[in-house]
Amino acid sequence: MKIEKLTDNKIRVIMNSEELGFTEVNMNSLMTKAIEKQDIFSDILNKAEKELDFHTDGCKLLIEAFSSIDDFFVFTITRYLPDTDFKRKKLIVKRKSFNQMSQHAVCCFDNFDIFCEFCKAIDSLHSINTNKLAKNIAFYLWKDNYYLILRNVNTKYENINLFYSTLSEFGKLLSFSNSFEAKLLEHGEVIIKKNAIDVGIRYLL
Repeated sequence: MKIEKLTDNKIRVIMNSEELGFTEVNMNSLMTKAIEKQDIFSDILNKAEKELDFHTDGCKLLIEAFSSIDDFFVFTITRYLPDTDFKRKKLIVKRKSFNQMSQHAVCCFDNFDIFCEFCKAIDSLHSINTNKLAKNIAFYLWKDNYYLILRNVNTKYENINLFYSTLSEFGKLLSFSNSFEAKLLEHGEVIIKKNAIDVGIRYLL
């Protein structure tokens, strides 16, 4: 189990099926068992409290779960400060889904610093090879937002689920269209023409 602190109120947990204690585990069975017993999340939260001083007593929790094709499961846990009338810990489990079979993808970042934080997160994973992920990754500025464009994505890349789950923590995944890219090319400013993530890791961190 690997736990890392993303922000003061958000952590990411990466586990494999053996650590979860399930055989032939899939996301549906995992979430069903986890919701029934909550043992998995209790163990995670206890470990996060000891290692990262991440306390959740009295907090509302949002748990986002992703699975990868190599039997790894990624949980993003966000805590919300308790309301005055809130006395018991509640777990809200949300499963995200988006089309990972598309050969092109676009992600919007609110500002440049968030993109830098994303590059830092990718660099810390060590298992993401952007050269194997997509043939071209560009970075644009348009209307005060920053856009990461991935062209010719290798949908069979072994760590694609982990990449997208990390990407969604920092930016908003949007539907790709040729017309949208044309607007970026015509009206936007090219910040990094190619290998944007690698360039970000090399020069911006």
